[in-house]
This record gives sequence, C-alpha cells and structure tokens, in this order.
Amino acid sequence: MEKKEIGTHLKNKPDEWKIEQGMHGARLPVLDQTGPDPEGTAIPPQSYVPFKDEAAIRSVGDPNKLFAEEREGWAGYVEWEEYPEKKAKAHKILSSQNFPPPPEFQLGPIPGTNPVLEGVRWKMWHRAIGGALNTIADISWETVLKEKHPEMLHLLQFPYNGEPPKRLVTAKPVTPNPLHFVRNHGGIPSIDKSKYRLDFDGLVAKPQSFTLDDLMDESRFPRMNKLVSVQCSGTRRVEQIALYAGEGDEMINAPWAEGAIGTARWVGVSLKKVIKACGGLVGEGKHLEFYGADTYFKKNSVMNYVVSVPWSKVKANEVMLAWEMNGEPLPKIHGYPLRVVVFGYIGARSVKWLYRIKAIENPSLAPVQSQEYLYFNTQIGKHNQRMTDGIQIQEMPVSSAIMSPWTKQVVIHNGKIHCKGWAYSGGGRWPERVELSADGGFSWYTVPTENMSEKHRYAWRTWEMDLPCDVEGWIEIVCRCWDNSLNTQPLQVRAAWNWGLHVTSSAHRISIYSVNKSHEITRKRLQEFDDRGVPFGPLTVPTEWQIQSWDDYHGYFKRNGPRDAETEYNSRDMED
Repeated sequence: MEKKEIGTHLKNKPDEWKIEQGMHGARLPVLDQTGPDPEGTAIPPQSYVPFKDEAAIRSVGDPNKLFAEEREGWAGYVEWEEYPEKKAKAHKILSSQNFPPPPEFQLGPIPGTNPVLEGVRWKMWHRAIGGALNTIADISWETVLKEKHPEMLHLLQFPYNGEPPKRLVTAKPVTPNPLHFVRNHGGIPSIDKSKYRLDFDGLVAKPQSFTLDDLMDESRFPRMNKLVSVQCSGTRRVEQIALYAGEGDEMINAPWAEGAIGTARWVGVSLKKVIKACGGLVGEGKHLEFYGADTYFKKNSVMNYVVSVPWSKVKANEVMLAWEMNGEPLPKIHGYPLRVVVFGYIGARSVKWLYRIKAIENPSLAPVQSQEYLYFNTQIGKHNQRMTDGIQIQEMPVSSAIMSPWTKQVVIHNGKIHCKGWAYSGGGRWPERVELSADGGFSWYTVPTENMSEKHRYAWRTWEMDLPCDVEGWIEIVCRCWDNSLNTQPLQVRAAWNWGLHVTSSAHRISIYSVNKSHEITRKRLQEFDDRGVPFGPLTVPTEWQIQSWDDYHGYFKRNGPRDAETEYNSRDMED
C-alpha cells in the first residue's frame, strides 16, 4: 500500500482552523450579506500587483536637482511647503507607480523581531523621490544605533519609532536620553548649528529670523527650565490591537506598548517671549503653526511635518523652544538643534528640527493636524469615517501603567506582589493618587505617597507598591490613577477603543499567575521542584512525578467517604 504524506489528502487549507478561530483574521474574506447569496459574494482580501510608469516618472525631471538639499549645512532637508510645483512633481512620481500595502500586524501575529516592523513602504517612498531623501533611511538608522540605548525596542525601523524595555522605563524618575522613547514621522535631518535659523512669519507685526545664538541670548530671552513628560498618543496601543483591530498603517499606528512616554528636563525659551520679540500677533492670529525639517508622506503627497497649537496654550507659557535635554544639547534623533516642547499635549505637537513658525487664523490644515491624531467614536471606522467626526487630540488624559510584573508572568510571592509603574495626566494636571487592585478592579489599594516620585505639574510620577494578594492561580492586577482634578481612567479597553487606536487611557490590566508561598501546600510543592532540580516554568509543562502519595490519597477517602453519596441497601433493589 502506497504511503501518503500527512495532510496530502486534505482539501482545506493547512491553517484553516486558525483562520476559522480568528487567529488569521486578515485572511478572512469580507462577507457581503446584502445580496441573495452571501457566500457567493464574499470579497477576497486585497492583493498587490506592482506597476511603474517609467516614462511618466522620467518626464518629471532629474530628482537629484529637483529635490536637492535646501540649505547649506542642512542634510536630509527638503523644503516642500513653499513650492507647490515641487509638491506636484513629487506627487506625479508617487502616483505613477504603486507600493506594497502595509504589513498586517493586527489581524495576524505581530512579528517577533527587533525591529518589529521595517517600514518598507516608507523607505521606498523616500527613495522614489530621491535627491536629499535617497539615503535618509540608512543615515537615520545609523543615528539610532549611535544615540539610543542598545536595549531599545525598535517598533519601526523607518521612520524610527522606539521605546525602552519595561524594566528600564521607570528605572529613574527622569528618563536618560538614550532611553527616551522616539516617535519620528520621517528621516532624521543633520543640521549644522552655525547654519541654523528659525523663520517667524505670518500674522505677526515684525516677521524675522533667529539664529540659535539669538534665542540663547539671555539678555534678550530669559531661560526656561522645566521637567516635562512627553507622551505619544499611541502609548499602550497593543491593548486595543489585542482586542479590536483598527487603522493599520505601520508608521501612524505602530504597536506601541507602555514605554511610549518619557520625562526629561528641557531648557529653552518660552515661545511667548519670541512672539513678543516679533511685535506680537496681529489681525486674526490665534494659532501657531510649526514646521519640521523632516519629510512626511500622505496619500501620494509629500510635505514637511506641520502641526499647530492655539495661542492660548502659548500665552500660558506652556510651549517651549528647547535646545537642551537633560543637561546636554538635543540629540539629533530628538530634534537638534531646536525643537518644540508643548507641555501636557500629545507628543505629535512637539515638532522636532523646527525651522519655521507661522502665526495663522485657524488650526493647521496639514494632514497630521486635520486627518490624523483624531479620536473617533467607537462606531466610526474605515466604512464611514470623516475628518470632522474625530476630535483633534491635544491635551493628554490621565493614564497609568504597570511596568512590573509583566502580563502572563508567573509570580511567586509571600502574600504581597511587588508592582512598579508610572502615572501621568496632561494639560497641567498631575497624578494625585495611584491605586492597584489584585481582583480585577473590585477592591483597590492606594499606593503610599512615599512610594511615589515627586509631584510636578507637567511630569509623570513613578511608583511602586507591595500589593496584598492571598489568591493563587490566574489573577488580574489593575492600575488606575486619579489626577488633581479627580479625573480617572475608564475601567475597560472597550471604552477607549477608537479607529485610530489612539489614547489607550483605560485602567491598565495585566493577568499574572499567582503562586503564594505563604501557603503550606504551595511552599512544600515548590521545595519539591527545587529538590529535583526541575524549573517551575513554563507554567503549562505538566509535573512528571507523583504529586500525592497513595497513602495520603486512600487516607483522604477513608476519612471523608467516596465521591458519590451513600445509599441505604434494600433487598428489593436486587429483585428490581
């Protein structure tokens, strides 16, 4: 009889079971039930067929001349906003070819690599434009390796997105520069300080330019020195992804964990003082638009990174132009030589490699402001979204996270589980109280004040606590914060879910396996593992020795009787 290979007689896909169980949701067809034959009208997943109109691309001209370096001493910078014709040429190049779709990391497994995602499309877009952008991806990665800690978790290689590992996120109340998270939207320009200038124009009385030395001249501008936390709106996004998929662009919606927040001491000048030096705002000037030297892409269009903040924020002295980070000049990756730091706002407003500020009437129409970083209702998604359905994210809400232990971790303890983490609230508020629960949020313990870092108006507080826990087996530890305005966090991820997967502000939940060594049976069993030299983990590996003596087993039933209830014997039962 001929031997067949395993599975060759089967007609279903090898991973059919995983597809049916939602473990490969991206491979499920879209089921259209609006017609008479739902199965027959299922829509297959998107496919990619490359094309490139070489003639159309050549007709644009020489990219090395069209998109050359803009200023002496500025490498990797192309000015887009002042040249609509240049934008149009770049658009033609991009629209005359297509690029791979974004990788699927939500309805399928997140890659187990570091970098987690590569940013293939973003690299291809930059190289397709060429000129000053041709090698920016490689140069940016070299900067990452030079300036960032070797243990950083690289969420996206290009444009670079990275966070420190959990054990280092709250190791110090002030985040060391090499461990501060990075959320870049384009390549990392290299700017010579001596060739730097900041242009200020728009609705101001006296438009002018400033060198870095001008801004650092204390006879003109008093120094500002502030401890400020900067938080990405994507912090803890993996919790939303794990339950409900959303917008899947690998750069805009990288799978951030709890480390996309950092706290540094920034030195610079208040933007309010610089506006005063320009004679103040005139006309209907109510917003300040910031221009970054990095290049950004959106729907086959090319632009500089541009966002805005309202004058009211600037007037409150809550917007700094910073050149120093934790006692050192800004690292290149964090915006050298000058960046914006907006206190209490989403990190996306703290523009790096700042080269222009423009006073305008209304919030910026740039895509990052008008089309992205929008907070949608839970029923808004790919099928029905409009820009006006989303709230533009500005002030960050109250949030917190547990850095230790880690979810799915086995924790052996003596009745108390040592927990560490951070808490933060934006908009000039601060964490007033942090609470932990070991029973999923039914009962709460307050972190002692002495176990929290100092209170600052614009910064996080790190904390640690021995959480009482008598329970064994799987438990859910929950963390929540109350700020000084008594704002707190919604208890469930679903309450925070939105199509853009922004601002996971719900109470942070982790599931851990509790092993309480203060219980005698547990203590004795763990000693057996030690005596035999057998590791206790992984948890799911069965115990390979007799876990109870037969004498003890028989003695139990002798004392307590059999499992089934005893019945009285009746002779007629036998006759029946």
